[in-house]
Amino acid sequence: MMRRFTRRQFVGAAGAASAAFLSRKNLLAYAAGRNTKFKIGVTDWNLRQEAKTDSIALAKKIGFEGVQVSLGVGTEKLPLGDPAMQKAFLDESKRAGLPIASVCLNILHKNILKSDPLGQRWVADSIPIAQKLGVKVILLPFFGRGALKTTAEMDYVGDALREIAPAAEKARVILGLEDTISARDNVRIMERAKSPAVLTYYDVGNSTKEGFDIIEEIRWLGRERICEVHLKDNPHFLGQGKINFPAVVDALADIGFDKWAQLETDTPTKSVENDMRTNLKFIRDVMAKRNARG
Repeated sequence: MMRRFTRRQFVGAAGAASAAFLSRKNLLAYAAGRNTKFKIGVTDWNLRQEAKTDSIALAKKIGFEGVQVSLGVGTEKLPLGDPAMQKAFLDESKRAGLPIASVCLNILHKNILKSDPLGQRWVADSIPIAQKLGVKVILLPFFGRGALKTTAEMDYVGDALREIAPAAEKARVILGLEDTISARDNVRIMERAKSPAVLTYYDVGNSTKEGFDIIEEIRWLGRERICEVHLKDNPHFLGQGKINFPAVVDALADIGFDKWAQLETDTPTKSVENDMRTNLKFIRDVMAKRNARG
């Protein structure tokens, strides 16, 4: 049976639909007008200066705004757990006028967090180091043998981080999950950890390689669930591979991402300075075009 509408019902329904359309239109216009606010840093391992103070001067010379520093691999303690090493990094950061943007717990490539009890110890040890260095994010890598493959492994990591997270919360430090699983699986771990100190460290290269829709995932995660970002399309220069970086920059800008984006890019010509400078210029040009549209 066809339902008959009174004139008042019709006008009311049309008004509601119009309001919904205008509301969505206004939201899209607002998002499109947001400029990029995130900062561009670089990983010390891609500068070939892993856990070395020389990474700071080199990052500054190339033109980056910050550097992501590896905490190093040790047996009894992390190399950057040494107060003398911490002072050396802080002194060099001050001298060069370039901040340490974040740190990477690269020993987790050896003592994998999903099954090695030492991994959990290293995460706990990294928190006061990050605090001493004045950084807010510790990258926790899950690759190679340490890659997360099953729900049980993800649950194990979530439970392990639940035990450590209160110390991170107290130190105001974020534990960032960088891996090869989906955004939704990362959020599953975050929810199991039950802490605002456990967030996603989003890598557009890793996620593209695994077949995920990175633009959809960035927008779905939103600003609050991403602690930091890696930008890369290895082994290519940025803009010469599969990834649509203007769309990535748009997505990050639209969600209001204002933290660090680190270039974790290869050096196709084997010249660290030249290749990093090329990639940095590319991403800054993309950002400038986005801002010009705003």
